[in-house]
Amino acid sequence: MMNVFETYLNLVRAALWGKEHVLWPAEQTEQLLWLNAMQGTGALVFPRVLGQEDIPVSAKMQMKGACVHTMQQQVHLQHTLEVVWAALEKAGIRPVLMKGAGLAALYPEPQLRAWGDIDLFVGKEQYHPACAVMRDTFPDALKFDEELDHYKHYNIIADGVSIETHRVTVTLQHPADERRYAKMEQIGMTDTCSMTIGNCALQVPEPTFNALFVFLHSWEHMLTAGANLRQLCDVALLLHYYRNRIDAPRLKRWLKALRLLDVWQLYMFIAVQYLGLPEEEALFFDMKVQARAKRLSEDLLAGKMLAAKPSKTETKNRFARKFHTMKERLQNAKRIQRYSPVYARHMAVTTLLHGALRLFAKDRHWE
Repeated sequence: MMNVFETYLNLVRAALWGKEHVLWPAEQTEQLLWLNAMQGTGALVFPRVLGQEDIPVSAKMQMKGACVHTMQQQVHLQHTLEVVWAALEKAGIRPVLMKGAGLAALYPEPQLRAWGDIDLFVGKEQYHPACAVMRDTFPDALKFDEELDHYKHYNIIADGVSIETHRVTVTLQHPADERRYAKMEQIGMTDTCSMTIGNCALQVPEPTFNALFVFLHSWEHMLTAGANLRQLCDVALLLHYYRNRIDAPRLKRWLKALRLLDVWQLYMFIAVQYLGLPEEEALFFDMKVQARAKRLSEDLLAGKMLAAKPSKTETKNRFARKFHTMKERLQNAKRIQRYSPVYARHMAVTTLLHGALRLFAKDRHWE
């Protein structure tokens, strides 16, 4: 019998590629439920095994509940998305949908790929007018973020839905990374693609940039709050769906410029070996990363891809606080060295540079 991780990956592959016949060993039920919950794949996997007679009734009830919740949540989110999109377009603002519904549409059964919020890119020039539209459209919404020019996005919660209005897609600490990425973002958010979701005709990022962004978003979670396998599934299905539209030479240049090619190859190994992406669609696949990619996948499935929670320092001394933060970031770089020594070095250099800038900058918005 396969171990529980092998069983779980077999179930995920079936969900990703629309395979109908897959076995859920009843004796592994508790562990499989836990894995699917932790990795965000439950609603994708469960429908394929609900007809299996030996699965405990209580487990089946839990599975059905997860599926129904996901589908109901999607109906609510899609309605809110349509309201938001119409309001922005009426105001003459051109949004681009990021992640969420645009990625769910790539799955064999889009209604079962959960997404929990709405992320809309509007860019720096349209940022403040778009934030005003959000407030006018949802006057009773809860407001959590200030509308500041050094924030990545402005966030409100309207009727239980988190809506993030983005001035930029990603924030990077290294000044060179930030400048280079801004040029990539300009390309990706100008030459967009059309996609229909529900009753709404939307714009999503250009495929080459979208591949970079979705991968980078997942890697950000690896570095901070913790990633799950569903994010790697998103990367794999995006590469499959847009396999004839991604500019491979450009993507490779971008990854090299951001010191991310080695990390990308870790993802490609996992996508091919564990998620079933055809090797010819896994751009820049290289077996040389095998040992490190296996380490990353094992830690991801075991729930270990969580950065250590920042410890608080009670000191009021500004220099002491900044030094404490810098030390913790260097420890995080050491953690990442286990998977990508190349990127860990880049993290360490960036931390030292960013720390120095924060320490001596006169602009106190760093605080």
